[in-house]
Amino acid sequence: MLLRGDPQALTPKNLAVFADHYIEAPGRFLPLIGAAFDRVVPWKRMVYVKRCPVPATRAPRGVTVRRLHAKDTRALTTLPPAMSWIHRTWGGPDALARSGYAWAAFQGDRIVAVACTYFLGTAYEDVACVTVPDPRLQYLALDCINALCSDIAARRHTPSWTCSASNRPGRLLAWTAGFRPEREYAHYAVGTPAATGREAAG
Repeated sequence: MLLRGDPQALTPKNLAVFADHYIEAPGRFLPLIGAAFDRVVPWKRMVYVKRCPVPATRAPRGVTVRRLHAKDTRALTTLPPAMSWIHRTWGGPDALARSGYAWAAFQGDRIVAVACTYFLGTAYEDVACVTVPDPRLQYLALDCINALCSDIAARRHTPSWTCSASNRPGRLLAWTAGFRPEREYAHYAVGTPAATGREAAG
């Protein structure tokens, strides 16, 4: 949820439908957000933009890096739980596999790394990436990201990368992949609507 403009145009009740979500807003909205919810937790985020080219590497024997397509849906559904968020913004593994906006590294029939456009804008495509927890295969993420970024450039868009300021591995991967810091901002994780007035009395 993005808030911009004049905070006085809204009341706490107007924001109630956004309970248990993330809100991005300038500081002038904080009194309003604080009055609307029982919990407001800031989450510092960093935005990177692709600035530097990264040389391609040669995948090891038995590993193939390629664009995902429809028949890869099943491989996406068997990702470990810690990796399954990668297709969330597309509405599920089938939609991501068919999108044309994802590249993966395959070891046999098993996906060991995926990079995709997580958010698709009119000028930027925000990149996300996951890899299996195996140090010997971590660098394959770079191959997937490189291939995806080439696609993004061909679409005349700019690759971006967003992660938590406390996510050191994510920040390191972004830097290694040629992304450089652009700006910082904060999301606010909000809880349930705050009880006020008659509701509190009841």
